[in-house]
Amino acid sequence: MKVLVMYDYPPSPGGLATQGDLLYQGLTELGVDVHAVHLESAQEKEWYYKWFKPDVAVGVGYWGYTPNLILHPQHFGIQPVPWLVADGYIANYQEVLNKLPLILVTSNWVKEMYVRDGISGDNIIVLPVGCNTDDFRPRRMDDPKIESVRESLGVLPDELMILTVGGDAASKGAQEVMQALAKIDKYAPKWKYICKVWPQQRTLLQNQADLELAAQLGIADKVTYTTNTISRNFMPFLVGACDIYAAPSRLEGFGMPQVEAGACGKPVVSINAMGMLDTLIQGETAFMADVARRIVVGEVTLGKESGFEDNHKVVFDVPRTVDYRASVEDIAKYLLQLMNDGQLCDKMGKAGRERVVENFDYRIVAKRFVQIINEKLGIF
Repeated sequence: MKVLVMYDYPPSPGGLATQGDLLYQGLTELGVDVHAVHLESAQEKEWYYKWFKPDVAVGVGYWGYTPNLILHPQHFGIQPVPWLVADGYIANYQEVLNKLPLILVTSNWVKEMYVRDGISGDNIIVLPVGCNTDDFRPRRMDDPKIESVRESLGVLPDELMILTVGGDAASKGAQEVMQALAKIDKYAPKWKYICKVWPQQRTLLQNQADLELAAQLGIADKVTYTTNTISRNFMPFLVGACDIYAAPSRLEGFGMPQVEAGACGKPVVSINAMGMLDTLIQGETAFMADVARRIVVGEVTLGKESGFEDNHKVVFDVPRTVDYRASVEDIAKYLLQLMNDGQLCDKMGKAGRERVVENFDYRIVAKRFVQIINEKLGIF
């Protein structure tokens, strides 16, 4: 089997790049003949098509990447296998997607979104995102590398560190977490809430709004937003430095940070919806807050990034849920329970680690990928 993996290569620290790179690593370790290429590099992709002649070109992204992940390899007679996430609504390329013999998606919720929006589910198979459980593993809190992370973030030894990581924090539920922390502040041990976000213009504007909310809630001195650019090498130590990982995400097709936190043996507070239904187990590996509200829209305006002309309006026959909000009361209840019960944190973290190792290790995901390709496409 010869596989070309198309993603953000060489990998940036982002989720899609990591998703693709761990598949590439896993296939390499299995002895598969595999190469990696940037999904937008038309010239380099064509170069691989001509001399490498891959059996499949698997591309990581969402439906809007169809021209790069599907149409481009098809033009050169190469079989594309997209491995897709969802962004709330699949607005275009239904005809192209429905002709594919195989589509991989990251969770059952993502599959539901594609089927809801006109893609046949017959050839959609769920393949979870891999996790490097050698890097993301439990570490002692007195490990100098862990202590250095906490010190650099201004977390004192006697303070609990609650962590959220994302491109921005609000989409990962940080505003709901802050509201919950404000409710329980006087009942909880000393704490600091750390939000690690990526430096970009959109994030800076969102950070300002989030920090204004923290000030309104009276907890600004306990909330830290850090926007430094970091590598994947640092991430296991950042996650390892926290006591509780909190991400009741508003939109999440898999939940890679939650899985990585579980691999590090950390208790997780999330939302009982979307991709987390596949990755977390309520009360065992995580506490999952109920959905308090769904953001529903009747129309959207799209542009060239979605394969339309600018300001193309799509009106839905049935309004679509495009975003979720977790119950602040549930988040507060679960956080307080964990903050006051170290044994529960340890038990939940251990269960989370076991689940990730057994189900989401990147080597397991790579083996499953090979099985799916063999079964669906007959390529050995």
